Amino acid sequence: MENVWLNRVMNAGFYLLLIASASRLLFRHALDGQTVLALVIAAMLGLIYTLGTLYWQRLSHKVRLFWLGSLLVCWLILVEVAPSFSWCAVPLLFMCMRLLSVRMLIVATTVLTAVVVAVQIYLGDRFDPSQILAPIGVAAMTIAVFLEIRRAGVLLERERLSREIHDTIAQGLTSQRMLLQAADLVWDSDPGKARDYVRQAERASGEYLEEARRFVRDLAPAALGGQSLAEALTELNPGDFRLEGTPYPIDPAAEAALLRIAQGALANAREHANATRIVVTLSYLPDAVSLDVVDDGAGFDLDAPSAPGRGYGLKAMRNRVAELGGTLVVESVPGEGTAVAARIPA
Repeated sequence: MENVWLNRVMNAGFYLLLIASASRLLFRHALDGQTVLALVIAAMLGLIYTLGTLYWQRLSHKVRLFWLGSLLVCWLILVEVAPSFSWCAVPLLFMCMRLLSVRMLIVATTVLTAVVVAVQIYLGDRFDPSQILAPIGVAAMTIAVFLEIRRAGVLLERERLSREIHDTIAQGLTSQRMLLQAADLVWDSDPGKARDYVRQAERASGEYLEEARRFVRDLAPAALGGQSLAEALTELNPGDFRLEGTPYPIDPAAEAALLRIAQGALANAREHANATRIVVTLSYLPDAVSLDVVDDGAGFDLDAPSAPGRGYGLKAMRNRVAELGGTLVVESVPGEGTAVAARIPA
């Protein structure tokens, strides 16, 4: 799961360190050939970084790895020409943590830290233990912060899963148990009523079994089975699907989120709102992809408190979109239908 605010902070930190290093170079050195070369390489480094972050959502994992490799090579060359750019290693280390496996991350961290240590020793007038300890400490703190943020994300996900399990599977089992207990109480005195309770329990088990299957599908890695998002949405709502704009590649996590939101909105419209018409619109905008699901069903009062066990679907939709830096807007009026609009940055 991408942490949007952390990525923005790291991007800002990279540019700040790049500009600070370039300023230090200009203030301390004459504008000779080596200085100009360093500034050109620094500009290339900034350009590569900008292109990668600008088109991040459209890049495959392999392309992102190639981009990261290009960044690291360019940075190593830059540090060889102008050692003052060594502290750009901190945001580059965060990029390594986003993309690399644990084994490769250890290798990358070792190399980056070793380069910074070597530069500190080279630039120092005399040897000082801090020249070694400071870069190692910064690397250790950076990794610790990253791991803590990831751990917090795992805890939030566990909380979300426990809530959804409680409100689907647990409530379903409780309902079945109550129906079967009621059947047992009248089994001898009123067999007809007992059979009716058993049939209700059977129907409830089927409904909650489907909920459990839907929940498991939601936990599984998102995959469209080789389909495009538009094709998958067409299958979900073949009667009235509209595509606006020219499709372009987006982050698979964004595709999965939009697909799940469409599934949830369609299920609500069909199962609870008794809608006779549902229109699904997928729009590829220059800076975002939007999904609109509009139905002519019963609608509901947005200000009214949710009934027990209800309302978690919309919360899940909002959480999905928020994790990707997007927005979700729900409009509904009793008797006039509901509109769900999700927008995720491209």
